[in-house]
Amino acid sequence: MVVEDVFSLHQDRVVRATGRIERGRVRAADELEIVGSGDCSITRVTGIEACPPRSPLDEATAGMNAALLLPGTAGTVERGHVLAAPGSVAAHTAFVADIALLPEEQGGTELSTGDTLDFHIHAGAVRGTVTLPARLDALRPLHTAAVTVTLEHPVALENGRPFAFRHHGRAAGSGTVTRLLP
Repeated sequence: MVVEDVFSLHQDRVVRATGRIERGRVRAADELEIVGSGDCSITRVTGIEACPPRSPLDEATAGMNAALLLPGTAGTVERGHVLAAPGSVAAHTAFVADIALLPEEQGGTELSTGDTLDFHIHAGAVRGTVTLPARLDALRPLHTAAVTVTLEHPVALENGRPFAFRHHGRAAGSGTVTRLLP
C-alpha cells in the first residue's frame, strides 16, 4: 500500500496510515515493512478500516482504499512510503527510465545532464538529478530518451513504476522505471 495520508491517534502511540492497496491483501496482525527514505522497519497491523466510512474490516484486498492502524510508528511512516510484505519491495536511489517531455505550451522545457527535477513517485515527491545518454547534449520538448536518475533519498521502486516530474516548479514530463541500479 502506498501511504497517502498519516494521522496520529492516542497521543502519538498509534498511526493511522491511509492509502490504496495495490496488490495482495493485508489482515490484522500481519507484519509489514515500511519502505521509503532511510532505514526500512517492520511493524504489525493492529486494525484495518475501510476508507470511507471508517468501518472496521478483517482484511483489505487489492483495489481497496484502507486505513491501517500501526502502533509505535509515529515519525516513521510518511506520505509516499510503501507498506509491503517484508522483503517484497526495496528502496532505491538510482534507476534508468524512459522519459517523455511535454510540449512547450504545456510546460515542457529543454533538459540537460545535471538538471535537478522534482520526481513524483507514488504519493510523494523527491528531488533528483537526471543524466542523459552520452550522445545527447539536451532533450527538447516532445522528445523521449532513456535517462539515468539519481534521487536525493531512497524511494520504494520496482521496474514498470510510472512517475511524473517537474522542472522549476512546472510540469515537465513523465516516465517509467525500466531498470533499477544498485
